[in-house]
Amino acid sequence: MLSLPHSHKTVIVLDRSPYFAQSCKESVDYDVQPKTKSQGFIPAAPISKTLWTANVEAMLEYIRIVYDIFPGKKLFQVITSDSNSQRLNTWLLREQSIHQIMLGLAHIGPPSLNDSGDDCSVMHGLSQAIEVLCEPSEGQHEARTNLMEDARNVRNWGRIICVTAVKSEATVRMLEECCHDAIIQHNNLAAGTDTLLPIDHCELILIHVMPVGEETKMASKGKKEVSSFLTSEVHTTQSGRSLYVKMMQLAQKHYQLSSTTVTGIPMKEEQNASSSANYDVELLHPADVHVELLKTAHLDGLVINSKEGLNIETVTLKWCTPKSNVAELHHCTSVFRITPVDVNSRPSSCLTNFLLGGRSVMLEQPRKTGTKVISHMLASHGGEIFIHAINTCRSILEDPPSISEGCGGRVTDYRITDFGEFMKENRLAPVPAQTILESAELPIERALNQLERKTRHWPIVIGETIIFNMPNHLEPLPTLMVKETLDDEEVLECKKVIYHIVGMESKNEALPVPSTGSRGKGLKREEQYRQMWSELEMLVRVYSTTSDQHNKVLDCLLELKKPSPEDFKPTTSAPPKKAPEKAFVKEEKMDTSNVEKGLKELDRFQMMTEREKQDFLSPERLTPESPPAKRFRPSLESSITRTGGPQNLLSMWTNRLSAISSKRHSEFSGRLESSGNVAELYQHLNENKGEGETELSTSNTNGKR
Repeated sequence: MLSLPHSHKTVIVLDRSPYFAQSCKESVDYDVQPKTKSQGFIPAAPISKTLWTANVEAMLEYIRIVYDIFPGKKLFQVITSDSNSQRLNTWLLREQSIHQIMLGLAHIGPPSLNDSGDDCSVMHGLSQAIEVLCEPSEGQHEARTNLMEDARNVRNWGRIICVTAVKSEATVRMLEECCHDAIIQHNNLAAGTDTLLPIDHCELILIHVMPVGEETKMASKGKKEVSSFLTSEVHTTQSGRSLYVKMMQLAQKHYQLSSTTVTGIPMKEEQNASSSANYDVELLHPADVHVELLKTAHLDGLVINSKEGLNIETVTLKWCTPKSNVAELHHCTSVFRITPVDVNSRPSSCLTNFLLGGRSVMLEQPRKTGTKVISHMLASHGGEIFIHAINTCRSILEDPPSISEGCGGRVTDYRITDFGEFMKENRLAPVPAQTILESAELPIERALNQLERKTRHWPIVIGETIIFNMPNHLEPLPTLMVKETLDDEEVLECKKVIYHIVGMESKNEALPVPSTGSRGKGLKREEQYRQMWSELEMLVRVYSTTSDQHNKVLDCLLELKKPSPEDFKPTTSAPPKKAPEKAFVKEEKMDTSNVEKGLKELDRFQMMTEREKQDFLSPERLTPESPPAKRFRPSLESSITRTGGPQNLLSMWTNRLSAISSKRHSEFSGRLESSGNVAELYQHLNENKGEGETELSTSNTNGKR
């Protein structure tokens, strides 16, 4: 489906009724007074243009700007409407010029006040405007002939600008209905032929013009939807300068144009060649010129109101002394055509001739302090003037940046070696076709899943991680956590790593905290361990959803860590007093030597035979005087769950305490597992009673309780 914008085809309808033969009532000085008035000099009286002349000049400026910036891409047709309608050109590219339109206007001539105007109506022009919109342009015709399907795949959108004078809102509704009915009629006609295109959507813009100084009851109205294929809007303006400003504002809106004012242009005075003055020239161009500039530059003093009196904002750029050899010419990121706002002014004419002579002009951002930043350049190519957007950062033609240089400046601590190993572990290899057919999952999907699993937590910079800088202490936990499945032995290995880190913290060992970019003494030891535990939890948590075995590692870590809200308060404030529970935990921190001794004893226990394990767990061996293999703080005792497999150190110690306690007294029945941990309060209450009586007494007893 080829869909060209509304701006591809525009029809301008000029009302040529006798109403526009009257004066626009805006005086123009015909005779310019010299600076040194001679005696007896009498200037000529000022003159005024007609409404028709003001309409034609504003329309030609609108068309000139579009032709200069989009030559051959945006098309116009001009239609005059009085007692009938006349078109001045067609959609052919050879007739798309200001010269062709002015020849047609000269042939028709201005309206006359002597005409009665009874048969004059702008509806004649609007009806023909709908008709010419159904005619395909050369671009649309080429698209229709190149497509393999029918002509309905080419969308036909257009715009109608009608310069007229309406009497009331009823007249506006009548013109809207006229366009609506004409579109339906011509669409039905175009459906039966291959030479015409039905109108898919049309924008109708009515410009109500009145003489300067007069008031009107008609107010401007925004865009409204008349039907699914027609929208309408009304603009009310006075003639003369106000009409010109309105047309410039519409041109900027319809074609997404922006303005740039070149300030500080040195130019010799016309009457005194020995002196020079600085002038400003305002240029129009596509808005994409300033996309990057407005993102990075400070807008204070950069964007101001138009100096030509237009209702638009303009970006100010300072003139730089031009050079014959401009190296920045090759560092442009985009280029667009430009056109002066006031093409006939002397500053615009001098700047245009200067650029057409083969010179280039560099433009810099206005800054009060700091170095000069050249962001744009004006140059001529093939007789047309362009504005170039210069890259203010690194040039795209320079050598590519090294891996140690990033957007935020030079970064020298990337994990280059680790990334190389990561790429080796995740290389793709060809798979036989038979293997693909037999496997339930495609190899590429399995590779993507593996890549996603291994990159859930993978810091790029060394300075952003602690745990990946201490592989001697953490391995094999990071390697095992990225696996799809874990067995009991691998879970135990991960827990050993966590216990080892706990031992390091109890001994207050130093962590390999990166010192890149840090000044002073750096973080305190407690803050280092806090960050290390936080990152370790992040690593384990992102893989905890892989399987239940992965989740066991997270449970162990959370029970060991047990963060409190006081740990995350700012260190600048005075540390709060610790609660008694915290003091108890501190007193119960396990000794590092006992931890290592207990782990060795656990490994030796798992290598025993069943007979040796029974002897080891016998009550005779576990006497009260025998030293404990390991001292656990309360958080550690709940971190290891009992399983039906080989017993761990905690279960052995628990069994030992249970055996000793059983010799001292008989256990309460409520604590025995055989009774379901529930003790019956009144054991002989229901004896020798009937079933119904038992239920009643039980309910009453329960009610009292």
